[in-house]
Amino acid sequence: MANGANKDTGEDKVRRVKYRKAKASWNPAMQAIPVPGIRRMVNMAATMKDVIHLSIGQPDLPTPKHVIDAYIDALNAGQTGYTMDAGLPELLVALRDYYGKRYNRKLTRDNILVTSGATEAMYLAISATSAPGRQFIVTDPSFLLYAPLIRMNGGEVKFVPTRVENDHQLDPDEVIAAMGPRTFALILNNPNNPTGAVYPRSTVEAILEECAYRGIQVYADEVYDHMIFDDEDFASVLSCSVDLDNIMCISSFSKTYSMAGLRVGWVIASQATIKYLRRYHMFTTSVANTPSQYAGVAALTSDQQCVRDMLDIYRERRDKVVDLIDQTPYMTGYKPGGAFFVFPDLPPHVDGSDLALRMLKETGVCVVPGDAFGEACTNAIRISFSTTCENLDAAFDRIIPWMAKQKF
Repeated sequence: MANGANKDTGEDKVRRVKYRKAKASWNPAMQAIPVPGIRRMVNMAATMKDVIHLSIGQPDLPTPKHVIDAYIDALNAGQTGYTMDAGLPELLVALRDYYGKRYNRKLTRDNILVTSGATEAMYLAISATSAPGRQFIVTDPSFLLYAPLIRMNGGEVKFVPTRVENDHQLDPDEVIAAMGPRTFALILNNPNNPTGAVYPRSTVEAILEECAYRGIQVYADEVYDHMIFDDEDFASVLSCSVDLDNIMCISSFSKTYSMAGLRVGWVIASQATIKYLRRYHMFTTSVANTPSQYAGVAALTSDQQCVRDMLDIYRERRDKVVDLIDQTPYMTGYKPGGAFFVFPDLPPHVDGSDLALRMLKETGVCVVPGDAFGEACTNAIRISFSTTCENLDAAFDRIIPWMAKQKF
């Protein structure tokens, strides 16, 4: 309502004004973002008691003490301001030296951009390049970030499936056959989330060689690059590619050092690529968390026994969950080579989403349905073994008899 004077009498009278309710004008591209299947399951589990989580995609092991100490020391030293936009100089040097030595690749600081986790790094890479008419090859199943980001920016996703009977290995011939005149980039997640598959050097080299010949970009998500259980020679794109002209290698501290919440990742690429991404990075997060970058320097430059110790624990859990899946009716498993996930199949006609919801309600065990990760894996579930062997045993003590009662 508003007040106004009557021009004849001079008296005030009430003037009624109707205001229209404004609607939020969301970018139509937001429609490309699905409701995450992981979040749906975790939200439901949060309303329940006595839930065993086999759904969490982050390390459960403690962050090494020397990393925490470095973070605290940075805070106490007043290191709470911005760093250079490319990253803390000490961290750039540590990353250059560490990856240069590990993969026998000559790098400079200008080949590296420090980001707020690998998620920002992948966001920068995809959103800066995806556009109408550009096709991206992605494995099915794959980490749920890739396809929505590509589609949000007008790009097209072309899936190449992997299969449980082949241990979810990527067939390079299928990848090459999927390449066409509109193929702009390929996203290579190795080790893979959600399958835990580790691609051998022969696969990676064959794909990279064809991409280089055709001028196709390769975005390599290698956040699990230290979680390799059976093959010490991890085939990073940094060691398999002739040069970095069409390569972006993305990783972070999150998994290797159990630093998921500290949010520090990076892109390693050609100097020209890093210059473009730095400009974009300054208009997204500006810089990564400063004390966390100091913690990252400590992680890279200190003794790596903590990483080996954590890997031994994950390997024991991997062996445990593989054995338990083999005992479970209606589940077809395999032996993942890395990360901390396994992606068993259910019978072909079974809806994994329906089964995961019923399993949660009736047994209190939370897993993630396969359709959260792709279009050709609706009869699968993702099981995370980032939990203790005792929890794995307790979870399957519920799952095995429950699955035995199902009538598929």
